[in-house]
Amino acid sequence: MNVYDNPVVPGFHPDPSVCRVGEDYYLVCSSFEYVPGVPIFHSRDLVHWRQIGNVLDRPSQLDLPADVPASGGVFAPTIRHHDGRFYMITTNVGAGGHFVVTAEDPEGPWSDPVWIDLPGVDPDLAWDEDGSCWCTTSGNQVARIDPATGKILEGPYPIWSGTGGKYPEAPHLYQVDGWWYLLMSEGGTERGHAVSIARGPSPRGPFEPGPVNPILTHRGTDRPIQSTGHADLVQAADGTWWMILLGARPRGYSPEYQVLGRETFLTPVRWEDGWPVVGPVEERHPAPAAWHPLPEEPYRDDFDAGALAPYWISPRSRPDGSWSLGDRPGWLTLRATGPTLDRPGHTFVGRRQQHHDCRVAARLDPGSGTAGLSVRMDEAHHYDLEVSEGRARVIARIGPLRQCVAERPVPPGPLTLTLDIRTRDVLPPSVIEPTAEATGVGARGPDTIDFSADGALLASLDGRYLSTEVATGFTGRVIGMYVTEGSADFDWFDYRSGDV
Repeated sequence: MNVYDNPVVPGFHPDPSVCRVGEDYYLVCSSFEYVPGVPIFHSRDLVHWRQIGNVLDRPSQLDLPADVPASGGVFAPTIRHHDGRFYMITTNVGAGGHFVVTAEDPEGPWSDPVWIDLPGVDPDLAWDEDGSCWCTTSGNQVARIDPATGKILEGPYPIWSGTGGKYPEAPHLYQVDGWWYLLMSEGGTERGHAVSIARGPSPRGPFEPGPVNPILTHRGTDRPIQSTGHADLVQAADGTWWMILLGARPRGYSPEYQVLGRETFLTPVRWEDGWPVVGPVEERHPAPAAWHPLPEEPYRDDFDAGALAPYWISPRSRPDGSWSLGDRPGWLTLRATGPTLDRPGHTFVGRRQQHHDCRVAARLDPGSGTAGLSVRMDEAHHYDLEVSEGRARVIARIGPLRQCVAERPVPPGPLTLTLDIRTRDVLPPSVIEPTAEATGVGARGPDTIDFSADGALLASLDGRYLSTEVATGFTGRVIGMYVTEGSADFDWFDYRSGDV
């Protein structure tokens, strides 16, 4: 029997939604202030996922002004397939509200948005036997809509809003064996997160709660996976049922810190007496019957392709003039659009950190510019390894404080910048008394981040200050290349997990 490891999509990939078409599965996640928006993945077994693009990959679909705050922008999407067409519905918070885009091919192109004037966030789409389309939003409330025009045809009606936990959200409607099931989350997307269920005779209700709610929560437990919720159900090709959901893997000393953001997990579902039953989400679990491993992704991007890989993201915008793969073939050229990473409007191209232990390196030719590598949560929480005017420096921005913590001269021309992110110096919770080791950098945090230039260590910083618990918000760490003055060229970018 094959066994899979959770999470199935690691790193900052929250609010997952999934649909099946034949033997193929498609999954989307929230992207918040980053563009391109709404990463989309493909799988043949629900375990091995490959990113095939981004649903919102052009400004006509996604316009995020500079004043969209960190953790604003594109909230939880839902993906569905109906009558030969794919639908993705989501919310651009602070910049337009709910909208639907469609495509015949999930790899795109996806249509421009059709806007829908409904309250709430976390919209869902479901179709009944008559072909009517129902949109459910947080709250919870449901309306009959025309997804082609965005017109509200009926409602919205208030429906079952859970057991009383805060923030009833992430509603999904399913028709199973003559019943309409309403799956939802409540309790907030932090440690109190939970999944609850109700059913009724139609999308309008009335809904009766399940006999045991919540059907899934890890609150109040010591399980390594926490904040379980925001779930979606899918029936596999072999008839078994599975739940895709978000969770977090906090690390470090109490209260523990999550640095990767909320990730995508998979757990089996069984039906008893007409209700879904879900066990705790385990780190390892017997896999679905289908098993289709994927080739290993290359560790290094040499920037030899004609376009950036779909995993590269930027905060709010990536203007055409800010980057190029053609100016210096085999290199990524970045041009400054803002003088600092501390405010929106800068040039940054990064990828999600997906492993607690990892090494990131890039070959940089700074020229006369100011450029480097940054580990980013938002404009007020980032660590930077920066090169300019013949010097390399490490800069820490933590809330209102900004400080250069280390500096050394470097020779002109290209050099290799390296970040080592490691958890091995973190003390277990059982170690209470201060010791020499406990007073070291990162001893009580989730990890330690080492910054090196051409093999010379400049600084080691405590990773807790780049965590959700410190920075707040809904995202996770993104590690990337940046320029804040002039232009600079990057020959390659290398990301390896701690197991490599």
